[in-house]
Amino acid sequence: MSRSTLRRALRAGALCLTATTAAAVIPAAADAKVGVSTKRLNIQTGSRVTVKGHVDAPGVAKLQVQRRGRWVTLDRDRTNRSGRFVLRKRIRGAMSSRARLRLSTGETRLLGRMNVYRSALASWYGPGLFGNKLGCGGTLQAGSVGVANKSLPCGTKVTFRHNGRVLRVPVIDRGPYVGGREYDLTAATAHKLGFSGHGPIQVTK
Repeated sequence: MSRSTLRRALRAGALCLTATTAAAVIPAAADAKVGVSTKRLNIQTGSRVTVKGHVDAPGVAKLQVQRRGRWVTLDRDRTNRSGRFVLRKRIRGAMSSRARLRLSTGETRLLGRMNVYRSALASWYGPGLFGNKLGCGGTLQAGSVGVANKSLPCGTKVTFRHNGRVLRVPVIDRGPYVGGREYDLTAATAHKLGFSGHGPIQVTK
């Protein structure tokens, strides 16, 4: 090997070493830190869902919900100089979905379940009927947690809110067959919600 060839090889090796060393000492970008100060996800139909917070990196924050297996954006806001954002959306129909924040950096933060309730008439049943067969299979027991409905597919999850309590239960039976009533809660479900007699209850699915 000639001296000129050797010098070129040494220079190339030094450049590669310098690039490798530089890459090793440059730290990877840290994930943006997200803080949520206000989260209003349980609302009545016609009201606004609200999420407020801040992020330590400038950009855009999006409020998204999961619908039919994909994430749909309800609102977006560009952070101000202090990194704060406000996300609001008026929801006119009852719904229950997982919610998350998504940043323009690609990072996400789960917020929990967003429930938008409407009012429905309900009753409850159980004593004197324990041991009877359920419309969706099985038998009604004192501890059976679920609800009866005339048309929803068996197993459909329904979320109820009453007296400040929230409970998500499956459809396990058919009924009620009293005019105007949409849901019939099992005794165990009614007890967990503090529901008695018959009347309006907040519901979504």
